[in-house]
Amino acid sequence: MRGVRGTSGRSLPALIAAAAVLTAMTHPADARRRGHHHGGGGGYNPPFAAMVVDVKSGRVLHAVNEDALRHPASITKVMTLYLLFEQLERGKMSLDTPLEISANAARQAPSKLGLRPGSTITVEEAIKALVTKSANDVACAIGENIAGSEGAFAEMMTRKAHALGMSRTHYANASGLPDSDQITTARDLTVLARAIQDRFPRYYRYFQTRSFAFRGRVIGNHNHLLGRVEGVDGIKTGYTRDSGFNLMTSARLADRHIVAVVLGGKSVASRDAIMTRLVQGNLPKAYAGARTTPPVTELAERSRPAVVAERSATTRTLVAAADDDDEGVETTNSTTRAGPSPETSPASRDTATPSGGKWRAGQGLPSSAQAYAPASDPAFPAPGGKYAARLPSAEPGEARAPAPPARGEAQAAKPAAKPVSVTPWVIQLGAMDDEGKAKSMLSEARQRSGGVLAKAAPFTERVTHGGTTLFRARFSGFSEAESAQDACRALKRNGFTCFATRS
Repeated sequence: MRGVRGTSGRSLPALIAAAAVLTAMTHPADARRRGHHHGGGGGYNPPFAAMVVDVKSGRVLHAVNEDALRHPASITKVMTLYLLFEQLERGKMSLDTPLEISANAARQAPSKLGLRPGSTITVEEAIKALVTKSANDVACAIGENIAGSEGAFAEMMTRKAHALGMSRTHYANASGLPDSDQITTARDLTVLARAIQDRFPRYYRYFQTRSFAFRGRVIGNHNHLLGRVEGVDGIKTGYTRDSGFNLMTSARLADRHIVAVVLGGKSVASRDAIMTRLVQGNLPKAYAGARTTPPVTELAERSRPAVVAERSATTRTLVAAADDDDEGVETTNSTTRAGPSPETSPASRDTATPSGGKWRAGQGLPSSAQAYAPASDPAFPAPGGKYAARLPSAEPGEARAPAPPARGEAQAAKPAAKPVSVTPWVIQLGAMDDEGKAKSMLSEARQRSGGVLAKAAPFTERVTHGGTTLFRARFSGFSEAESAQDACRALKRNGFTCFATRS
């Protein structure tokens, strides 16, 4: 071990004390016990992976072992928060909603707040506890309060990951505590880093929290790059013995935006140094113009090349976005969609596996992960040598969006909404799984745009494929790219994510 050379004259207690100091200095957030802490050196060499993606263009700026299977550790909590933000967006919870702490949540290993069974914590406190303290007891409680049990919540997390295109990710718990079935890749995590910003721009700001006061304590953020590296605005650290020191980062500067992931750092210091170099070396290379790649949406099919031919059968239905609950079918037509975007298309298939785990390369995924293996991917053998995807089609308690009514039925039920004249250019704010949420987003955007959208026409575009239905929230009324981009920039200044596109 480094730091022990030349200590032959020291007493055994002195050596033990020195080792304890080295262990305490690393202070990883989510090791299962202190015996798992490593400060670097001594032959400690966790498997490394890294990736940097330009958010606006989707271009990969840096990649090392980006498709190799790794353990996410506490970066897991980004997906936990994604599902919690979804509850907030749907109105099922508010920031003041109390979350009950069960006995199971209370006994989770550190790092944690140390909450007692039967006590409660508000949703907003829980969010801050995860982004700063990386509290495992709170992560478990979030899962239990949303899904009834942490196991059921982990299944929801896995389904959500695959819906986003994170085809190599499988979750076993809400915290990232050591579990051989908890696996991901650097590529998948860059998808998640973009998705949580695209979907929840209003809640993403919590990842910038430097510290927060909780019941007499001031809790600091484990992300040391916040406020130290120019442009960095989040988002999450992680550590277990098998994962090494992990970090997911987002950085923006002068209209440039990147996300970066480092997995398998040997220490906090070396991981932070690697990430600093990646940010400082790649952010200036990022595209500074208007965003050319669409936001990450919950369509797993776009990450599979085989879907390109099927996209010609995609049905799009334009529905005028009125301020009330009126829904009217304007037009229905089949259109050919472009293939998968570069940032989500699988590249080389690296099946290297983490060291020290309970599974090895050549053995495939753990049995509990095989149920989520994407079809036609030889890196994911299902039992018996067959390749199959057995992903459930919907989350528990969530009904599929009903098929759109036939034109005659819709017109008989209620008057059709005023048709929207779709101009050559439109701007899109996002794609939601519920039309009411898409309409609400459009209404709020118009109210906060300062008159920029006064003459624009809001509408939703229903997109269905393979049983999945999304509603794009869009504004028409732009004859040229420049005017659409100007409106989009105004929206971004007011906290909205958007992009200009040809209709």
